[in-house]
Amino acid sequence: ASKSLLKLKLPLGVEELLESGDPVLDLSYRKFKRLPLRVCELMHLEKLYVCGNRLRTVPDSLSQLQGLRTLALDFNKLDDIPLAVCELTNLTHLYVGSNRLMTLPPEFTNLKNLRCFWMESNYFQTFPRELYDLPNLKSLQMGDNRLKTLPSDFCRMASLKGLWLYGNRFETFPKVLLRMESLEILDFDRNKITELPSLKRLRPLHLFSYDHNPVMEPPKVGEEVILVGEGAAEKDPAIGLRCSPRERRTSRSPMSGQAMCSDRNRLVQRSRSPKPGQAIHSEQEQAGSVVEQYNRSGSGNQKNQETLKTHSPLAKENEIFFPNWM
Repeated sequence: ASKSLLKLKLPLGVEELLESGDPVLDLSYRKFKRLPLRVCELMHLEKLYVCGNRLRTVPDSLSQLQGLRTLALDFNKLDDIPLAVCELTNLTHLYVGSNRLMTLPPEFTNLKNLRCFWMESNYFQTFPRELYDLPNLKSLQMGDNRLKTLPSDFCRMASLKGLWLYGNRFETFPKVLLRMESLEILDFDRNKITELPSLKRLRPLHLFSYDHNPVMEPPKVGEEVILVGEGAAEKDPAIGLRCSPRERRTSRSPMSGQAMCSDRNRLVQRSRSPKPGQAIHSEQEQAGSVVEQYNRSGSGNQKNQETLKTHSPLAKENEIFFPNWM
């Protein structure tokens, strides 16, 4: 009887999704306060999207889904990472942005296979050292938090290739990053940094953004590095490729050699739609994303960290558009 009642409460179309047998399940923006328990019985699932709901936790039985590789929980009401998530040891991609997180649980270190972790738009004031124990982490999204510094031993994250720290509270550039010799993408937009060191020693660096910082001049970088920020209006072999605000209207794929300097869609491709909450779920819209794992859209206020994001399961790992480490 209780199962029948649960079925009656499912939003229109969800029943069909649960019975489809598809390894990808998208239950985003369904106004769920609790994840339907039936989801935890779908042992065939590989990718689960439940962003934009009202979840404060997930069922303990979610830990049964050991086939999950991707889990998207952004835009919910999580105060903590549920322990059931920490038991999904085969996860490679985890998205928990735009929640109410301040710390990570010790059990988070169980996620040894995690390659991509996005925790933007939360309330972290210090860097969570639990991330040190994730040897395969390559993409770390920590934009729109409350970080002022990075720990001096941050270079322990030697496998990291993409780091997003936009919208934090840095007043100086963390010198420890000069020892991160695997970084390819680095985003420091919207901080309070007044001076940038030479980044020439970061040889794999492909794209560096420092827009909306009170810097006097752009940093020196390698010849192939794309700069996004004020003062980066000319090309100079000593400084690298620059993108001025006017030039930021074009998109650039690091795979194709085209320019990627879009004012709104750079680095993390933080795309926004004209109407709040308007979702983008088409493959055509997906093709516009270059560096981000999947497209996100919407608009919001500063309190909600400016973005309302939505995931599309389409083209999630299309090598044409995304670096192969994302």
